[in-house]
Parts: sequence; C-alpha cells; structure tokens
Amino acid sequence: MPHEYRIRQARARDLGRILQIENASFGSEAYDRRLFAYYQRNCADLFLVAECGLRICAYLLCCLRGRSAELVSVAVDPRYRAKGAGSALLRGVLRRLRLRGAHRLHLMVHVDNAPALAFYTKYGFRRRRLVPKYYEDGGDAIAMTRTVTLL
Repeated sequence: MPHEYRIRQARARDLGRILQIENASFGSEAYDRRLFAYYQRNCADLFLVAECGLRICAYLLCCLRGRSAELVSVAVDPRYRAKGAGSALLRGVLRRLRLRGAHRLHLMVHVDNAPALAFYTKYGFRRRRLVPKYYEDGGDAIAMTRTVTLL
C-alpha cells in the first residue's frame, strides 16, 4: 500500500531525526550537525522533510543561487525506501524552485550509487560529466542536471 507523505520545511528541532536518517544512509560519509545547521540557516526554504504520519522519514536539501539550484543531499530512512518519499520530496522542491524562477537543478552523485543514479535518471536528470575524486574517500562523482519543470 502506498504511503502518504506531507512535505514541509525542516525545522531546527528536526535535526536530530535528520541526522539519524543521514547516518543510516551514509555511515562514515554522513554530514554532521554543524553542516546541517549551516544549511538550515542559509537554505531553509529549500530544506525539506517528508513526514509519514508523525515521523520524519526522509529529507532533501537544496540551495538556490540566482536561477540555478543545487540538490545538496537527499536521504530516506531505510524502512521507507522505494515507497515514494524521495519522489514526493523531489516534486516538492521542483514546485518551490519553479515558483522562485529557477531554471536548472544540478547535483553530484557517487558513480557507485546505482539506486540514486536510477532515481535521478527516472526523473529527467541528465549526466553532464564525470568529476574525478570528488568525494572524501577518493570516489568519483557524476554531475547531473535537469530543467526545473514539474513532474
């Protein structure tokens, strides 16, 4: 049975739960509380969470600079993966970006992250280039982009 998600702006009090999802998703590569607090202050209107019932089950962090936006990070609680939370967040951020006049949405994804690559490709992101040694572990990234249109 599909889940219903409520998409809303992240609040400072959500950071503990966001960190749990981040650590479950990225382990030793996870962002820390200070970095999330920085984004909370500087990109707050595009720092979104998905709630399933009363529980946050995913987050998406995006920053807008001029008419171009960067999708900084997305993570879904492992229990909610492949159940629509990521899609709901992406629809929510695209709607907000469109209202703000953004034209392009960019992101970086690890070359070995097949589920993320499939997700982004499914939603119209195109591979632009390979970025060698982008990640702290020395891993390569794929730069992807899409036009800001509604899904």
